Amino acid sequence: MFYDKHNLTDWLPTTVKEAKQIGWTTPDVVLFTGDAYIDHPSFGAAIIGRILQKLGLKVAIVPQPNWQDDWRDFKKFGMPNLFFAVTSGSMDSMVNHYTASKRRRSDDAYTPGSEAGKRPDYATTVYSKILKALFPETPVIIGGIEASLRRFTHYDYWDNKLFPSILHSSGADLLAYGMGEKTIKTIVEQLRDNVPFCELKNIPQTAYLVDNKHQIPTNKWGLVELASHENCKKSKPEFANNFKTIEQETIQYDRNRLIQMSENQIVVVNPAFTPITTKELDAIYDLPFTRLPHPKYIKKKPIPAYEMVRHSVTIHRGCFGACAFCTIAAHQGKRIISRSENSILAEVKTVTQMPDFKGYISDLGGPSANMYKMQGKNLTLCEKCDRPSCIFPKLCKNLSVNHQSLIDLYKKATKVAQVKKISIGSGVRYDLLFDNKNKLTTDGRKYTEQLVRHHVSGRLKVAPEHSSVAVLSAMRKTSFALFYEFKKVFEDLNNSLKLNQQLIPYFISSHPGCSTSDMAELAIETKRMNFRLEQIQDFTPTPATLSTTMFYAGINPYSGKKVKTPTSKEAKEKQRMFFFWYDPKYRHAISRELQSIGKSNLLEQLLNKKVRKKK
Repeated sequence: MFYDKHNLTDWLPTTVKEAKQIGWTTPDVVLFTGDAYIDHPSFGAAIIGRILQKLGLKVAIVPQPNWQDDWRDFKKFGMPNLFFAVTSGSMDSMVNHYTASKRRRSDDAYTPGSEAGKRPDYATTVYSKILKALFPETPVIIGGIEASLRRFTHYDYWDNKLFPSILHSSGADLLAYGMGEKTIKTIVEQLRDNVPFCELKNIPQTAYLVDNKHQIPTNKWGLVELASHENCKKSKPEFANNFKTIEQETIQYDRNRLIQMSENQIVVVNPAFTPITTKELDAIYDLPFTRLPHPKYIKKKPIPAYEMVRHSVTIHRGCFGACAFCTIAAHQGKRIISRSENSILAEVKTVTQMPDFKGYISDLGGPSANMYKMQGKNLTLCEKCDRPSCIFPKLCKNLSVNHQSLIDLYKKATKVAQVKKISIGSGVRYDLLFDNKNKLTTDGRKYTEQLVRHHVSGRLKVAPEHSSVAVLSAMRKTSFALFYEFKKVFEDLNNSLKLNQQLIPYFISSHPGCSTSDMAELAIETKRMNFRLEQIQDFTPTPATLSTTMFYAGINPYSGKKVKTPTSKEAKEKQRMFFFWYDPKYRHAISRELQSIGKSNLLEQLLNKKVRKKK
């Protein structure tokens, strides 16, 4: 790491000694995070910290506090003037800690040297409870992905039961969900206007608890009541219907306030802010990030999550794909908010000035590689739309999928001094390159040619996810036929350009609606295409997704139809082994499983194994 251009005071202070160096001891806000402190715009805690600083506040940050000793990390700054802010980090702590089979992970990419054990399970709750025990009168605001997706009754895969809102378990005074820049700014502005913290009840994109409906202030928002936590525990269909209501309210332009009775209290969730503008997004990336981990880590091993993004640039946020297993749209929103070209190019130039820069930008991307500046042709129609996805089941006719702005950006960024190559590390949505008849569009070909010719660093990641029509439908993913078409275009371009680049597909096993037979068919399809899969995942149910709702409830909340789902460890392992059909150690188990489900006819296609016909 390189720190020769910086002083220690260029970071937010992590100790009282550091705070004294910048001239203060009592902070306005103390921010606790489960990640190591990396002052880079790819990390939410760094963004919120810098925004608070921009508002003129004295902000301290406590990364990965020790929750097991005498709590000295929680005490060291004392009581802040305004509030404590808490996040588990850039990942849900339970996903960070456990595999799909609930095996404890031995590493943590957000910690120096990948060292595990630097944050607790359910970190947001643990941190918040400690702060409320030490400083009961000081407000605690929770935010980030873990808090955001647990604001209502949610299914917890690791304990295999429904949990109430995280507001109950954490004891927090306020929850800020989604991307929190507007929220935190509004909270600070109202506190400066001498509004008592307990009266911050009409701020969009926040949630809180009240004892009765009379404590909910009236305003212009409509009010929608969800099935109570207690009813959700009794009725899986009611839980599923809650998900549908929540997702639909998230999509709509005119949103309502949602309430849910829970454990003798009411969870109140205010509707989200209108999305930030390009100008506002640019301003966030213009904050004085050092783009480096805090100097406290100088003598420590590298932080893998930082190494992945140190020379990358985020160009947009949001996703209109609405994949059933994904939380991006639930957290960042469906609408694409793109940075301006000037803002992006300025950050590219900043990256080139890093002492370790060797000429290679690792990514110009975001939640997807190629949604930059895409939106509805008629935004008035978008405001009336209730489709979760603009891509599934068919590409919306009102969606502009023109890639020209992105192609122009690639070309201009490549011309920045000292840039030798820009690779695209984010996943490419190849379904945006085809029309509804599965034909590559002129625009799609133009983008693919630019991508393959100039922006693949040997391997290109894409995510077909599965081959089964039924499974893909449950996932809200488009036809596998598109992957065949894209693979052909990719290979033809590589041949014509005399390049030797690989296509790396990503697949999921054990998704709701997926059978062992479906996995066998997927294995056969990938074998035909000469893939030995690397990018694979056994489905992990995480809060607030359609897939998790189907996993727990056993029904699709939109159709009401039952969805068969592998839920046991054994069933999930049986599906996963089909990814490794080429490994001799799985050959016998695969053969036995196919025979047990009456699919012996697939043995020859998958394992080249002749099946003896019964006489």
